[in-house]
Amino acid sequence: MQHVNRRTLMTAAGIAGVATVLPTATAAAAPGRCGDHAWCDPGRSPDERAAMVLRELTLDEKISLLGGDDLAGAAGSGHTGTGHGVERLGIPPVYYGDGPVGSRQGSGTSMPSGVSLAASFDPGLATTYGATVANEVRCKGNDVVFGPTVDVLRVPTSGRAFEGFGEDPYLSSRIGVGWAAGAHSEGVMVCVKHFAAYTQEGVLGVVGSRMLYNAVVDERTLREIYLPPFEAAVREAGVGAVMGSYNRVGGQYACEHQWLLNDLLKHEWGFTGYTIADYAAMHSTGNSLANGMDFEPWPALVYSPAAIRTALATGQAATSDVDEHARRILRTMFAHGIFERPAYPNDDSQIDKPAHLRTAGHVAEQGMTLLRNDGLLPLDPAALRGKTIAVIGEAAEKFVQGGGSSSTTPYSFVSPLQGIQQRGAEAGITVVHEPGTTPGAAAAAARNADIAVVVVSDMMSEFLDKPNLDLDSGIAQFPPPALGNPLADQDAIIEAALDANANTVVVLETGGPVATPWRYRTRALLEAWYPGANAGTALARVLFGDVDPGGRLPLTFPDSDDDVPTAGDIARYPGKGLDVHFTEGVFVGYRHYDAHEIEPAFPFGHGLSYTSFAYSDLRVSGERVSVIVTNTGNRTGHAVPQLYLGLPSPREDVPQPPRQLKGFAKLTLDPGRSASVEFTLTDSALSYWDELAGGWTVAAGEYRVHVGESSRDIRGDGTFTIAAERRVR
Repeated sequence: MQHVNRRTLMTAAGIAGVATVLPTATAAAAPGRCGDHAWCDPGRSPDERAAMVLRELTLDEKISLLGGDDLAGAAGSGHTGTGHGVERLGIPPVYYGDGPVGSRQGSGTSMPSGVSLAASFDPGLATTYGATVANEVRCKGNDVVFGPTVDVLRVPTSGRAFEGFGEDPYLSSRIGVGWAAGAHSEGVMVCVKHFAAYTQEGVLGVVGSRMLYNAVVDERTLREIYLPPFEAAVREAGVGAVMGSYNRVGGQYACEHQWLLNDLLKHEWGFTGYTIADYAAMHSTGNSLANGMDFEPWPALVYSPAAIRTALATGQAATSDVDEHARRILRTMFAHGIFERPAYPNDDSQIDKPAHLRTAGHVAEQGMTLLRNDGLLPLDPAALRGKTIAVIGEAAEKFVQGGGSSSTTPYSFVSPLQGIQQRGAEAGITVVHEPGTTPGAAAAAARNADIAVVVVSDMMSEFLDKPNLDLDSGIAQFPPPALGNPLADQDAIIEAALDANANTVVVLETGGPVATPWRYRTRALLEAWYPGANAGTALARVLFGDVDPGGRLPLTFPDSDDDVPTAGDIARYPGKGLDVHFTEGVFVGYRHYDAHEIEPAFPFGHGLSYTSFAYSDLRVSGERVSVIVTNTGNRTGHAVPQLYLGLPSPREDVPQPPRQLKGFAKLTLDPGRSASVEFTLTDSALSYWDELAGGWTVAAGEYRVHVGESSRDIRGDGTFTIAAERRVR
């Protein structure tokens, strides 16, 4: 690869950021908010304009740019946070809005969870998703959206598993870049989160707490697993901001981490935007100023004017640090057109709520993942006319979502029960509901119906990891049953329905993998994730075959808690003392199961269609792999061919997983139709992080090529050889 210096990288990243947002900003440009100052000339570069403003700012004004509104100010505005402007110089305030799965400012369109979007394996759909969320964030008067969440899932019981894009860095990167592109198209700046090695919330919020734990992780694991989605967001998507996480990495808090924030993010990757701390994630004013943290949102405690003045007076930081942070904030505002346009009005009436509800339904359909099916699905409306479907479970009537900063209040909501009832009424089918609070009631309802649909859910949330994979182990299940918890035993409800009626469909509304001890008894098992505001419409369309289930698993469903990569080692999770040791290295998720030949309940990439697909003519030639995929069934359906590579191990101390996802495609094929899919083998796909050389290296040796429908369902294999090792960057 041709060497690119730091200045070139910074310029390229800046241009990418401008290109994605200027069309919207220009359309709304007259007259803007900047005034008639020299730096208001959009013909000047963002760097030049920022430098001009910086020369006019007083030290107090520069300091004011580094901290957001206090708690009362932000809460009163309805925004998630506010960055101060400087009125005398035409510097406008900046408004921030939460938005990984929809706007949290008042009501909004509740989109399906991030893991549901990842299950679509569709970067184009991610662009639509990001645009939908950003449109509502913008229509509520915000300049910046906090999202997407691209933290790679390490612990399957992590409380925020639902919010991210699963266990694979390549998939997370592709979905994250698509999401950001969509948000930028709406003229909203993206703040990707949470940087870095943020993998757990903690048990009971204390043991292994996200606020305290120290990620003891080697550089290869960081570079290959946890950093790629952030690097892609910076280099490819041109995001304007990166949010620092709560935890420590190698002993330093992420929000005051010299190597992460300065050496890697800003210098090596050429990031020209600004860094933002997560709420209450900062600790030391001096270290944060000196080591690369640019902005603290409300409440600005560590970056309060008094705290910054004290740090400067005591020599913990220099005024040049303040200048640099202020310059980055200003430069990014110029690059993203914030000066050129009027303030976005906070006006919900601008939002096309019906259209966004339809989008939420489409995303849910594409994420729903059919795990098992022996022909019970799709349900045949004609065959069921005059018959009865029993919908069982409390979750069938509820809006199921994850908790914390991704919780939303929907404008409207279609429950699973409502969706099935509406579809049933159209087909002359009687639909009854049984909450299923006891196994006996569930069995009676299933026995008296022709088809039973059992809808169950878990509860995942920021602040707290689940103690295990059981359906009922989330925070909604506290206190435990022995202390009087009234919630039903959902596994028992499923078992009772299966005992009473073999024609039982089980629908999971979960934020991540759960234990499925009854799975071999089911004729049909559908993972719907947290399906958002239009859950019922999407579920009914999938169950009745109006649309093919589009999802594939972005994470492994383990057979038991004992099989997960961190099992049996408290040093790995939840940690020994405050240290969490990432000694599994790069063997995260399916890499772990494949390397140790552990059979999962359902493997990464798995998902069934209502039709069937054949793979043929696999070719490996130079830098390309191609394969032909044919729909061999009698229905239109979605295929997701996946490319996995097995890289050679250059040394004993550099073990390689048997397979790593390096490419995928989303196809919709009519019966009998074929499509040729081509994957390009880039240096990024072929390289590993060589800690001895301190860089990305392509090893010499034989590379194994696997193409299939999941990490375990391989339909074609091949090999190629690279004769000599080479350093790529």
